[in-house]
Amino acid sequence: MSTPATSYPGDAVVPREPSFIGALGRTPSGFLEGIRRRWQREMRRRKVGRAYDMAREIARVLPANARVLDVGCGSGFIAHHLSAMTGKKVLGIDLEAQTDASIEYRQFDGQHFPVADKSVDAVLLCYVLHHAQKLEMVLQEMRRVLSAGGRAVIYEDDPATWWDKAVCWTHNLMWRRRTGPCTFYSNSEWSAIFRSAGFEVITQRTLSRCRNFTHPVQRSFFLIRLGEVAPQSYAT
Repeated sequence: MSTPATSYPGDAVVPREPSFIGALGRTPSGFLEGIRRRWQREMRRRKVGRAYDMAREIARVLPANARVLDVGCGSGFIAHHLSAMTGKKVLGIDLEAQTDASIEYRQFDGQHFPVADKSVDAVLLCYVLHHAQKLEMVLQEMRRVLSAGGRAVIYEDDPATWWDKAVCWTHNLMWRRRTGPCTFYSNSEWSAIFRSAGFEVITQRTLSRCRNFTHPVQRSFFLIRLGEVAPQSYAT
């Protein structure tokens, strides 16, 4: 027996978005608006795609059933993808009132993580530490919230060459009014900072600057673990 066709009220039908070719045949303003919309759509796709690739990379080094805190989560897409991959909700925190992705999210003041002591097994800091105005306090907060043997996954820009230094300098100009001046360290300097803060460096590797063609700087990946040695004071 055939199923009768479903009728819909006229106001429930959403008109199809005009195509790019259609915009060409209308007005110059329509053409430019079409370009703008498609550029924004492409940027969203790139942002979500890069977040997915990073989430896959991070998932490989996380303990099973880890409770994860994403510090400075930005759009929240890394936490969103990682939650789907691990089957456990990833908590994201950042300075803004809300985030783009649908995740468990809390706003924080840039210094004190809004989570309880020893409440997470892993902390993510994806291109965040160079924005920290009080780096020592951020690392102290990492020690406070991590459970025994907890890990931190850290991505950072590495100003290894004159080209990298120029890109980092440009990045600082773009962000200093929003987050304060950026401070970039070399791989060896970061390793020394992490050890002084009481962490053990498990893995450190250099990443390609071709990961993001809009920000072509050499990058570094660190996997560090909460150690048993008491943190030392260091200059930043």
